[in-house]
Amino acid sequence: MSLAKARVIDIHAHAVLEETFGGAGAFGPELYAEENGVPVFRIGDYRLRGVRYRGSPFMDPALRIAAMDRIGIDWQLLSPNPLTYFHYIPADEAIRFCRVHNDALAAVVARFPDRLGAAAALPMQDVGAAIAELRRTVRELGFRAAYIGADMPHGLSDAVMDPFYDAVSELDIPLFIHPASAGIDGPPGPASLGLFELDITVGFAMQETVALATLVFGGVLHRHPALDICISHGGGAISLLWGRLRHAAHKRTWVPEHLRPEGRFEEALQRIWYDIHMHDDQSLDLLIARVGQERLVYGTNFAGWDAPQILETHGMEPLLADNARRLLRG
Repeated sequence: MSLAKARVIDIHAHAVLEETFGGAGAFGPELYAEENGVPVFRIGDYRLRGVRYRGSPFMDPALRIAAMDRIGIDWQLLSPNPLTYFHYIPADEAIRFCRVHNDALAAVVARFPDRLGAAAALPMQDVGAAIAELRRTVRELGFRAAYIGADMPHGLSDAVMDPFYDAVSELDIPLFIHPASAGIDGPPGPASLGLFELDITVGFAMQETVALATLVFGGVLHRHPALDICISHGGGAISLLWGRLRHAAHKRTWVPEHLRPEGRFEEALQRIWYDIHMHDDQSLDLLIARVGQERLVYGTNFAGWDAPQILETHGMEPLLADNARRLLRG
């Protein structure tokens, strides 16, 4: 079923690609089994144990399509594995990896053009190279979006990013922001997040919240009025911290003038698109109360540890699908 006719569209689905193994040189990625048979996915000095990528929907597109059919997902946007954003490794290795990754992903999508679309992996430590790869993937490979991490050597609101946002707007595609565990190839996060997998459960939400606050207070949306950004997991804790951030917008001296008038803070966050992969109806209700329903889209982290086993569209299937089509220009 094509994107235009799809009833359920999943915009949050990561892919792992055999062709990319070793694509970042010494940083990997590498997939191997320990003596006890436990699979290990290595990225630099980081090792993820116990996730079976090979022989799963992550790596086998036929298995992915079969699993989509069982759950009831008609169309899916495939994106880079957050473990392999590689935003902090040497630029030449990141550039090479992203090119290999995007070519391999294009080949997967070409096998199932009515069921799958692609979002580009980009070497964000070199903004010029990221722009060049973005243009190549959209114009030559037919990609529908770009996917980047929430953390990189420069901030999301740094002036060095403005040409990149201009390019995204010019190409008329959405930009997806999704976190990754701190310390994989960049600075480590707080030591406390190393306990109980809090780097994933709490750290991701923290990164998403910080990313949104940075985009708003840093004036990114103001400088780039045509830019469409989608954030994962309902924007982290943005709904809960809404009042505190809005109060700061009216009270703190560093807040830019364009954000000070009544309602401007709310308008900025209502311009963001939100993936509703949140695991809690009350959290979703609060997000809807803050931003409305017009920019909500369905996401699953398909085949991941927290992916739903049944559709969790909260009775909003037609709305979410229509929103996704608008976001993806489909």
